[in-house]
Amino acid sequence: MIGKLRKLLGLPWRDRLLLAEASLSLAVARLAVRLMPFRWIAPRLGETMAASPEEDSADPELLRRIGWAVGVAGHNLPWTSRCLAEAIAGKAMLKRRGVPSTLYLGLAKDGQADLEAHAWLRCGSRILTGERASEGYTVIASFAEPGPEGWNRRQADVRRGRPMPEDRSRAR
Repeated sequence: MIGKLRKLLGLPWRDRLLLAEASLSLAVARLAVRLMPFRWIAPRLGETMAASPEEDSADPELLRRIGWAVGVAGHNLPWTSRCLAEAIAGKAMLKRRGVPSTLYLGLAKDGQADLEAHAWLRCGSRILTGERASEGYTVIASFAEPGPEGWNRRQADVRRGRPMPEDRSRAR
């Protein structure tokens, strides 16, 4: 305990503040997941079955630091932070900074009959939370901030193997 406190006090102020933000975001996300039906949480996560751009337009250092803060806070809080709470907290932190991201929910078959659920957060081409286990899961839902008219939905459709509809406004 004292070793962790010394480590925290040895961090620069900006990292301490980021850890405090991540801790608060995780607490709010965990409470929401435990107390609210998911149908109330989902609209706050963004547009359903949408995806943010895969181009890396955000500052890679910012993404690294947010992923680090959510991971460190999640491992050091007095409660267990599961993948969904971590993904929601990271998404909220990115949204406050105006950085688009996509939260994915996936399922995988564990053994013969058990289904295992997982959530992870992607920003650009980088997975910020839940990366270690995102492989092998089938995406059942995704949530992203609304982009230009129809852009997010078209990108999500292409990822699911659906043809992208023609943009008739450019054909003229």
